[in-house]
Amino acid sequence: GAFPAEIRDLVGEGEVLLAQQTAANLHAVPGSSISIKRAGLPPADVKVDAIVDLPVADSLFQAIGGPAGASPQAPPDNVLLLPLDQWRDLFDPVASVAPDSLHTQLHVALAHDLPSDPASAFTQVEGLARNYETRLAGAAQVGNNLAARLDVARSDSLYTEVLFLFLGLPGIVLAGLLTLVLVSSGGARRRREQALLRLRGATVATVLRLASLEAVFTALGGSALGLGLASVVVRATFGRWGFGNGNLASLTWGGLAVLVGFVLAFGIVLVPAWRDANSTFASSRATVRPMRALPWERVGLDVMLLVLSGFAYWLTARSGYQVVLAPEGVPSVSVSYSALIAPLLLWAGGALLVVRLTGLLLAHNRGIVSSLVRPVAGHLSSLTAASLSRQRGVIATGLVLIALAIAFAISTSVFNSTYQAQSRIDAELTNGADVTVSGPASVNLADRVPEIVKLEGVTAVEAMQHRFAYVGSDLQDLYGVHPDTLPRATRLSDAFFTGASAEESLAALASTSDGLLVSAETVRDFQLQPGDLVRLRLQNALDHQYQVVPFHYLGIVREFPTAPSDSFLVANANYIAEQTGSPSTETLLVRTGESPPAVAEAVRRLLGPSSGATVRDVEEARRVKNTSLTAVSLRGLTRVELIFALALAAAGAGLVLALGLEERRRTLAIAVALGARRRQIGAFVWSEAIVMLGGGALAGAALGWGVAQMLVNLLTGVFDPPPEGLSAPWPYLALVAAVTIGAVTAAGLLMTRLVSRSVLETIRQL
Repeated sequence: GAFPAEIRDLVGEGEVLLAQQTAANLHAVPGSSISIKRAGLPPADVKVDAIVDLPVADSLFQAIGGPAGASPQAPPDNVLLLPLDQWRDLFDPVASVAPDSLHTQLHVALAHDLPSDPASAFTQVEGLARNYETRLAGAAQVGNNLAARLDVARSDSLYTEVLFLFLGLPGIVLAGLLTLVLVSSGGARRRREQALLRLRGATVATVLRLASLEAVFTALGGSALGLGLASVVVRATFGRWGFGNGNLASLTWGGLAVLVGFVLAFGIVLVPAWRDANSTFASSRATVRPMRALPWERVGLDVMLLVLSGFAYWLTARSGYQVVLAPEGVPSVSVSYSALIAPLLLWAGGALLVVRLTGLLLAHNRGIVSSLVRPVAGHLSSLTAASLSRQRGVIATGLVLIALAIAFAISTSVFNSTYQAQSRIDAELTNGADVTVSGPASVNLADRVPEIVKLEGVTAVEAMQHRFAYVGSDLQDLYGVHPDTLPRATRLSDAFFTGASAEESLAALASTSDGLLVSAETVRDFQLQPGDLVRLRLQNALDHQYQVVPFHYLGIVREFPTAPSDSFLVANANYIAEQTGSPSTETLLVRTGESPPAVAEAVRRLLGPSSGATVRDVEEARRVKNTSLTAVSLRGLTRVELIFALALAAAGAGLVLALGLEERRRTLAIAVALGARRRQIGAFVWSEAIVMLGGGALAGAALGWGVAQMLVNLLTGVFDPPPEGLSAPWPYLALVAAVTIGAVTAAGLLMTRLVSRSVLETIRQL
């Protein structure tokens, strides 16, 4: 009763419980009497009360005290569970005859008042286990299940932090840039107002005090709004208030956000006021200056950053290094934040390259620009192209912000979509197929294939052997398959194999009867070369002894349905059956056309509990993975970042265009006063919108896709198995495009209406 999840009732009720596979081996049912052999004593008869399943037999019967890195032994096939008093009556007499045949095992539940950091929790649990061992003075060995889980979870938690930096840092920088554009959009107005104040007698100190007051109110208002919105988002996403629980990390990040807000506000408002303190009223008026190449353009900083990004990426890809390093069983963990260098350089270099190309296009290719805007500008296309060329600095700034916003939305959504797709593949890989049936060798599941195929929702069934073989002294899982028909029932990705595609690897296995595909770890441990003769020891069905069977090594298999992640083997089922004298099938892979849980339930009813078969579906495997202690869940982070990316795309397009047009509102109002019609004004407005939106979309798509590809390749450790390619979330990308176009359209319509109204008032105000 202390660990109810360890046992699942199937048939019958009572205290003497027989494992499902044992019942199938013995053809026993509730009420059957079985005989138990006892060392040095006569056998004892026991009546079976119920048949049960042991869902976590691996941990229940784990081998304790084995050498580090040793392959785990398979759980026993025959298991009988007795009440403790009955067990003592049967086996206490054995202690006096053969004491070494009895072992006592204690299962202990620890209080989970552990640190929230998995690395600290791992260190604490490991310390508790070692402390207990010292108290026992070597009289017992400790198997630490919780520490084993935390050992993996600590690396996953660090990957979550790295993911936040890789995915969130560009968004933070972009939000800061948009804030700069928004607050600095009133720079011209502030300069004129400050010049008028000085003209009317205000001192420099008075002007600076007023500017400081504006900066303080701007920083306080923006910080309060930002922190409040962040708290609401955290509450809605993660179920707790981000800045209201007194957590030191939350308070630190909140304080840092406020500090950044003050720095931005004072830098945008106060610094220009101090710089212009000695300027005259005339100097505050706008002047047209010749456009010259900026210093970074003359030295080619954008190209240098892109080259350095490619070099940094090549170094990491060539060395095959890991961003997060958490050696098994070692308390210390490390994160290589230098991996951020390549994507950050790509962001910076790509943004500067967009500015350069936009300036070159508008300055020297007016014919191309004129052709692009002709659909909306008509006969004014040459004039609007000239206007855009004169404003190319402002246009380039707005275009690059739109490109960065779209790139952030694309890179974030593509990475998250790829991760979610690989999570689904991982669940299918763990389960084996949509539905997987496993049972003891004594029950040949292949005999039930014709019945299962007829079930509603079943599209294909593939039989697969699951045996065990010795490679030297190492016991490993061996899977016998039919290479020609296996892909009908399960997904086999090219990423599962090394040096060849899935189709090529299966074709090689099909053409070589004694062929053997070997896991990468086994190839490395035993220094195998393609074509090598590998002698495995397999259990023969006639005498139940392990006998030598020759195989020829063909290639490396990194992942395989239902296989463990470290050491395993794949061979031809017919060859294994011939060499072992047993064609028995232990596993069935079932592909479904309908709900996998519904098909799994139908298979359970068909086979019945007495068959000894265990039926699992992929949805169950996915739930276990998503709720596992070692799962890196991006659901909350994904939701926040995708909404944030969508908002930034809309703001980056609509707001930047609106603010850019607002700066030229007086010019457009003068054109209206001189007789320009609304359609002619619209030619300038929509031409600018087309150039900024079209150029930003193309540049953002290229940059976003490149960043996503780099992130996926750099963070291979978070993908299991690694993806074959990127997965694009087309509905979300379509939503980003629609929202961006809608924001630009709204900004353009608003500006054309504002310019057409109150022309004289606009001219006087501006």
